[in-house]
Amino acid sequence: MTTQERREYGAELKREMNCCQAVLVAFADRLGKDADELKLMGSGFGSGMGTMEGTCGALVGAIMVSSLLSPQGEAAKNSRAIMPRFKELCGGATICRELKGVGTGKVLCSCEDCVRNAILAAAETLGA
Repeated sequence: MTTQERREYGAELKREMNCCQAVLVAFADRLGKDADELKLMGSGFGSGMGTMEGTCGALVGAIMVSSLLSPQGEAAKNSRAIMPRFKELCGGATICRELKGVGTGKVLCSCEDCVRNAILAAAETLGA
C-alpha cells in the first residue's frame, strides 16, 4: 500500500471509528495485529482523549504506530520527528479542541485530515 493509499484508507476508516483507531488500523498490515485488537488499543484516545482537551487521537495513533515499528531505542526519536511534522501539516496545533476550533470558531484541520496528516508524518518518519 502506498502512503497516499494508506492516508485515504485511514480517512475512510474515520467514518466508522475514532481518529486514533483509524490511524492504527490503517497500519494493520505493517503492525501484524488484527483490526479488532488495534481498535481496542486506540479506543480511549479519540476526541482528544475523550475530552477534546488532550492530544489529537490521530497523532497519538501515529506515535503508537511508531512505538510498535521503531527499532529498539528509536521510538522517542521518531516521536520527536512525528509530532512537529503533524503540527506543521495541521495548522500549528496538536490539541483536539484547537484543531476543531472550539472557542475560536476557526477549524484548523478536519478529523479526516488529521488522520491523513498523522499517517503521512508517521510514514515519512518511519519510511513506511
